[in-house]
Amino acid sequence: MRIGIGYDIHRFNGRRGILTLGGIGIPQAPTLAGHSDADVLLHALADALLGAIGAPDLGELFPPTDPKYRHADSRLFVQAARARIARAGWRVSNVDATVVTDEPTLTPYKPKMRRAISRLLQVKPSDVSVKAKTTEGLPPGKRGIAAQVVVLLKKARR
Repeated sequence: MRIGIGYDIHRFNGRRGILTLGGIGIPQAPTLAGHSDADVLLHALADALLGAIGAPDLGELFPPTDPKYRHADSRLFVQAARARIARAGWRVSNVDATVVTDEPTLTPYKPKMRRAISRLLQVKPSDVSVKAKTTEGLPPGKRGIAAQVVVLLKKARR
């Protein structure tokens, strides 16, 4: 078994619209600043997958200085990380994710995020946990969103 931990944080960009989080769109929410689609949850997930196999991190593989990743869909990053773990002989056992934000309220969207992530990783939704926490007024508070993800990998069956 291998364990990986991923973390990401993005600031709000001062606009409202469709927030991309966990591979889904959340309407009428504050949106995030970033080079790609700024999906903090998928960025943390990709880093957790990559870290579990000792691969370079997301910023090294998909640098924000590279224009081809401008506005990129973060699902591509997760798919690339999943392909790397498969090539290394591993598969996802389970995912435990925590999103930290005061806005928007994520409870109604967590089941959709679980399903979206499970499809990306080719696991059952019951193998994915998405939790949401507020900051109680501490950073990032109303200034952004942070996410932390832990993944457990097990040897792939041959």
